[in-house]
Amino acid sequence: MSITRPAAVAGLFYPGTADTLQRVLHELSVRVHPDAGLGALRPKALIVPHAGYIYSGPVAASAYALVRPLRAVIRRVVLLGPVHRVWVDGLALPVADQFETPLGRVPLDTEAIETLRGLPQVEVNAAAHAMEHSLEVNLPFLQDALDRFELVPLAVGGAGPQAVAEVIERLWGGEETLVVVSSDLSHYLPHAEATRRDAETVARILALETDLDGEEACGCHALNGLTLLARRKGLSAHLVDLRNSGDTAGDKARVVGYAAIAFTEATHVRH
Repeated sequence: MSITRPAAVAGLFYPGTADTLQRVLHELSVRVHPDAGLGALRPKALIVPHAGYIYSGPVAASAYALVRPLRAVIRRVVLLGPVHRVWVDGLALPVADQFETPLGRVPLDTEAIETLRGLPQVEVNAAAHAMEHSLEVNLPFLQDALDRFELVPLAVGGAGPQAVAEVIERLWGGEETLVVVSSDLSHYLPHAEATRRDAETVARILALETDLDGEEACGCHALNGLTLLARRKGLSAHLVDLRNSGDTAGDKARVVGYAAIAFTEATHVRH
């Protein structure tokens, strides 16, 4: 019997009806103006934000614009995001075998998930996924950008870089697999201070540093694991977009920072 994880934040973080959601995604995509050089990138992994679409949607769209040319190639998405409501010490898989959004259902890659069985840092925890938005808000972007894909969703709590890297390594696959880490940057700073701090954080990510903390990025645990593995595998990191909620939604008194960053393997450039 199939178990569905229903949409928990549709109508809150993003539109709750398919027609409106599709229209918003289209509007966000056509407003993206990728740099000519970045447009040739073939990302193996992405860092994307996870706030409400009015705030972080334009930045997320800039990352997913790089994925659209690969819509017939990518068949598996490994999606990692921080827990906001139910803490876990390591990484949590859901009980469900499919996730639902207003755009339809995304099946989980049960064979890939099976390869994680026995890892001490991985647990099955339905509660950690039930109301978690950091993963869900990325699904409509993926549904819009890709033809058909299966999902490996991981809610990340206090796992260290090595523990996260080990999990991603098992799921790495080939060109059919995309790794997505969901993370915002600084929270509730004045615009000027946030701009400075987020630029420093992004510089550290591009240098593949592995010791970011929660003040720099709320998804730091998954992010540190990705950069550790990227360093080992010789990946290059590219800044695609860097803005904050003051740039996208107007209020500059207390903003949240957002970055879109793509990681590429040495030979993964489109010609």
